Amino acid sequence: MDSSWKGISAVLVVLAGLAASGSSYQIIEGPRNATVLKGSEARFNCTVSQGWRLIMWSLNGTVVLSITPTEPIITNDRFTSASYEEGGNSISEMIIHDVQLGDAGIIKCSLQNSDRDASAFLSVQVMGELLIPRGNLVVTEDEPCNVTCRALGWIPLPDIFWEIGVLVSQSSHYSGPEPNNLQNAVSVLTLTPQGNGTLTCVANMKGLLAHKSLTVNLTVVQPSMGSIDKPGTSLPTWAIVLLAVSLSLLLILIIILIVIFCCCCVSGKEKKESSYQSQIRNSASVKTNKENSEINLKSGSENSAYSPDEPRTAKLASLPPESSESSALEQHRNRQPYQGRDHQWPGPVGRPQVSFIMTSPRTVRNVTLV
Repeated sequence: MDSSWKGISAVLVVLAGLAASGSSYQIIEGPRNATVLKGSEARFNCTVSQGWRLIMWSLNGTVVLSITPTEPIITNDRFTSASYEEGGNSISEMIIHDVQLGDAGIIKCSLQNSDRDASAFLSVQVMGELLIPRGNLVVTEDEPCNVTCRALGWIPLPDIFWEIGVLVSQSSHYSGPEPNNLQNAVSVLTLTPQGNGTLTCVANMKGLLAHKSLTVNLTVVQPSMGSIDKPGTSLPTWAIVLLAVSLSLLLILIIILIVIFCCCCVSGKEKKESSYQSQIRNSASVKTNKENSEINLKSGSENSAYSPDEPRTAKLASLPPESSESSALEQHRNRQPYQGRDHQWPGPVGRPQVSFIMTSPRTVRNVTLV
């Protein structure tokens, strides 16, 4: 018992001495804020004046490391120390190995029995995984396609961009949190490829010079003959423009043909009406001429140049009379001077002549119609 009390008394005396001697020293420069990745190392420095006796490091209020001028007092293997001398001052460095998310917080450096301390903040980030769901891609040339890159388990969410190693006609991308899981990020690249190459998804940590990337191969194939007939396939831009121009020209041509057809219909109708009116006029003129001919036929003028032949009449009167058969035939002929228009005697148009031919020895009288 006596030896035990003597040991305890010695320790108390040493501590009292350290407290008495250390109370007059001060911290010249404290640790600085640090941001590190999970699983890496974090280092913090604390500069104190000469003559110090005990330096204590604490994490979120818990002392994790104590350092004396001779050796450190290590309570956790993940927390170690290193010491340096600079300009007559002592520098104590605390090293945190395999940093975890739980290590984030306030780091404090203090001297024993001193009301002065210095602190800093430790930030821990997590680099998660990158995933391109379909891996290497086979797409159709000159047809738009989408490539998705997901960032899983990152703290905080990274900045995502793309490195395009293929020939494209156009490209764009959108990045942001996943709609169904705000702890993950997603980036969608839309491009129209024109050749083979690689696509690289790059995620940058915020506040750190650290990044992770994932590369996939892109293979471009020629469009198949029946791809145009498949539902959901889209035509390239140049084909859409050509189709629109062709349809416009076809519409203009149809309008021109309709206008020409309407003009032809109106012109033909006018010609038909003109021909019909001409026929009506011609018919009226022919009817008028016919009526005039009939009137002229009925009203003939007596030939003033006729002179009776008295001697011939007297001579004929002395001839014996004809038989009754000849007289009847003559009378029948005299009653039918003509049968119709087809049996008219030819003559000048507009001046028809009618002759009464007597077979009997009679006087012949000629009538000329004017």
